[in-house]
Amino acid sequence: MSDMESHRSGSDTSETSGTAKGQTPRRGGGAPGTRGRTTIADGVVEKITGMAARDVAGVHAMGSGMSRTFGAVRDRVPGGTKSGVTRGVKAEVGEKQTALDLEIVVEYGVSIEDVARDVRENVVAAVERMTGLEVVEVNIAVSDVKLPDEEDEEPEPRIR
Repeated sequence: MSDMESHRSGSDTSETSGTAKGQTPRRGGGAPGTRGRTTIADGVVEKITGMAARDVAGVHAMGSGMSRTFGAVRDRVPGGTKSGVTRGVKAEVGEKQTALDLEIVVEYGVSIEDVARDVRENVVAAVERMTGLEVVEVNIAVSDVKLPDEEDEEPEPRIR
């Protein structure tokens, strides 16, 4: 009779076959931390990715010029859907792995190759450490270079 069957049948015994006298029988199979399943939303991975990418020197902004402009407007509207942190980031999340696509703007004068490598390293480390997911790829599209004399493409506020 299994442990579950003995409890269902109303048996008072606390000892089951294979359990030494004085030991509590093991119920549920496995450590409590391994019971159940954890799912992580795409948006969670996108936020982690966006924060990690922005921490890299040489990254001026995330997303294309147009998405940054629309995003700045959307950020000012109450109930705007996508936060500024996730702008320029797309994540596909599975049960154990994730793939990431980033669109960045780099500062003029930096090595794009070095910035892309540093972004990949920082993003992979942050996502894998925080989520436990394996990052299988980080694709980076450099959509623009921020020149020193260029103004940011933030729209002017309607009221001052």
